[in-house]
Amino acid sequence: MMKKILNISGTRKPQLWLRLLVQWTMFFWCLLLGVQLGLFVRHFQSGGSTPYYPRFPGVEAFLPIGALVSFKNWLVNGQVDPVHPAALVLFLTFMAMALLTRKSFCSWLCPVGTIEEVLWKIGQRIFGRLWQPWPWFDRLLQSLKYLLLLFFAKLILFDMPAAALKGFLAAPYWAIADIKMLYFFVGLAGIPLLTIVLLLVLSLFLRNPWCRYLCPYGALLGILSVFSPARIRRDAAICIDCGSCRRVCPARLPVDKKVQVLSPECTGCLTCVENCPQAGALNMALLKRPLPKWIFPLLVLAIFVFGVGGGMLSGHWQTSLSYADYQRLIPLVPLLGH
Repeated sequence: MMKKILNISGTRKPQLWLRLLVQWTMFFWCLLLGVQLGLFVRHFQSGGSTPYYPRFPGVEAFLPIGALVSFKNWLVNGQVDPVHPAALVLFLTFMAMALLTRKSFCSWLCPVGTIEEVLWKIGQRIFGRLWQPWPWFDRLLQSLKYLLLLFFAKLILFDMPAAALKGFLAAPYWAIADIKMLYFFVGLAGIPLLTIVLLLVLSLFLRNPWCRYLCPYGALLGILSVFSPARIRRDAAICIDCGSCRRVCPARLPVDKKVQVLSPECTGCLTCVENCPQAGALNMALLKRPLPKWIFPLLVLAIFVFGVGGGMLSGHWQTSLSYADYQRLIPLVPLLGH
């Protein structure tokens, strides 16, 4: 069922160092968001006896299902949810990134992608090689994330009426969805814990099992990225057919056989470009025009900053919930479902 694949090795290049810097900056920022949220909740749990720390709206990036409901509500009812407006802002920002800079959210910003990348590189160093399913089985596994996306799209985008949207967004459960998420991760046990541990262990042997096979968010961004004007292009007249780009591609795409990479699995990580030994043979291009190496990372960051900044300036960032609302709602967290 499984077969060996070639070792991946490559010299670190400035562009890859930049991606690492962005990845780890976002990773530690997400950790800070979680710690800050924990201190915020602790203040209310203690009846105000512990110091008050503000809640950062960026934590709403971890509410993708609620953001999808908020997105449909915005389309159908013309309203931005005031309880978790940052969830919608970030959802729209990540979709804009996919439409303009491919699935760059996954390879540049997502902390889950960062963890998985570290693990498979550690596994490769320890075991000397990585493993992958046979092609037919790999394609079958990849279909799982699209089936999950289809499930949520049908449930929310197609089956959920306008009145139900408003009801969900007005419910106490949605008001404290971020806090429920915190409780979930702090109290991991049983099947959820075993599932996460299994995925972490698999990441030592397979490249990005969650991202490649199970993440519906990545599936959505991948579909949108197919329409992106940015794509990897190979100049066959310059290419020396060494296969380096294919060997280093985290998504295992046959870059060396393509004129342009249109696959929804391409994350715009630029690993193939940075490891190409032949100058000019491989580039990230925009509408067939090769981009200077610093332009694509700048575009990725600019779209993210523009999206978040636009949400802040438009008043769609901070929650409408008051201190008194949290005093009332946080004690109800254990009572409001799972």
